[in-house]
Amino acid sequence: MSPGPLSDGPFRPRRARVVGLAFAVGILVVMVAMSIGLSLSPESGWTGTDTVSALVFGALLSAGLVRLVTVNARVTERALVVRNVVFTREVEWGEVVAVRFGGADPWLTLDLDDGENLAVMGVQRADGEFAKSEALRLARLVEDRAPRA
Repeated sequence: MSPGPLSDGPFRPRRARVVGLAFAVGILVVMVAMSIGLSLSPESGWTGTDTVSALVFGALLSAGLVRLVTVNARVTERALVVRNVVFTREVEWGEVVAVRFGGADPWLTLDLDDGENLAVMGVQRADGEFAKSEALRLARLVEDRAPRA
């Protein structure tokens, strides 16, 4: 039995996304305002190169934050595609032995049949009850989609 379309949505953190995206926008606004303010002040010694450097630095910081907070796990018919900060990995449903979300771990962890553990940063403990319900949803998806032996 395949779960309904609503249960197949991506797993994404809530709190981290809101805070991180707000900070990314804030960094850009501050860097642009600082660059404009300093370039308009003749005694500052601020040059065009300084402006470009500040804007590139702000853009890189913002891009890093956006990457950090856009972690997720997408459900496909065949696998779970886990996008963490650095790597993206596709895990077939049959490879998942267990879904763990306990102890002091900051995010959900998948136990895989090759002995590896894979963090699913899209489900974060900071999201409280929402994270617990998402962990349960993922456990049910694994149970429903794993091939029967």
